[in-house]
Amino acid sequence: MPAADQRSSTSSQGYVKDDRNDEVLIYVDGEFFRRHEAKVSVFDAGFVLGDGVWEGLRLVNGRLISEDEHMKRLYEGANAIRLDIGMTKEELLGAVRATLDRNGMTDGAHIRLMVTRGVKTTPNQDPRFATGRATIVIVAEYKKPDPGQKAKGLSLFTSAIRCSGPDVFDLRLNSHSRLNFIQALIQAIEAGADEALMLDPLGFVASCNSTNFFIVRGNELWTSTGRFNFKGITRQKIIDLYAGDGGRVRETDFTLAEVYSADEAFVTGTLGGVTPVRRIDGRHIGAHRPGPVTAHIAELYARYVQGPSA
Repeated sequence: MPAADQRSSTSSQGYVKDDRNDEVLIYVDGEFFRRHEAKVSVFDAGFVLGDGVWEGLRLVNGRLISEDEHMKRLYEGANAIRLDIGMTKEELLGAVRATLDRNGMTDGAHIRLMVTRGVKTTPNQDPRFATGRATIVIVAEYKKPDPGQKAKGLSLFTSAIRCSGPDVFDLRLNSHSRLNFIQALIQAIEAGADEALMLDPLGFVASCNSTNFFIVRGNELWTSTGRFNFKGITRQKIIDLYAGDGGRVRETDFTLAEVYSADEAFVTGTLGGVTPVRRIDGRHIGAHRPGPVTAHIAELYARYVQGPSA
């Protein structure tokens, strides 16, 4: 498919271009490199087979949003695949903060923290060929979600690629392996949509290719059970905030027919927070524009992100 500047395309991961990112320093195994000099080996397990875990964190007003939850998920994922990170949570967070300090970042940054099984003696699947030291890369960039995209809303297309159960691929692992989600997104893009909506093996709605999916019916907020998709940290925060504000939340199975007749829809993720959905499979959702419940939930989340002093 032809290359495109995704910063200017409608996407839940879209962001406003910032020239400061040309000069950021990248952390690679304890050292800092200019962005064009930051490299890992072609024998690295992450490059060879996507053997690793990662987290995306957001820096707002000097605070790493939900840092405890992100670090817990990272270490649980590493433990599940028997990957020794080689650093404690506190040490790894120290490396993240050192990266931010080195770049003079105090606000408006997105951090991609990546850990792989490290360099292997030969490019194969067997983890026993790893030399024993994990590769750790931290990329911190200035990223502000594009307000125009939030005002416009996303268009979704239901992909033929299904989300899997934990017996096939446990989506609670934030794994580097994302080819199935990339395939789903390609289907959506080629159908003229922005993101892919994905079903579970039973045909119920699961999530999008990189975000969690919600619908609003009346004043109720619906999202999937999480049995067949990643249960995102932002997803859980939205559930907690809306319930704490007196709203009713249902984590339940629901179908595409129920989605098509929803009053509102939106997706959630670390970078974009709450992004409205305006159309799904060619059908307009609700009033064809971001609805009042979505706007209220976005405001609740914005207050949380800005912190108690905001």
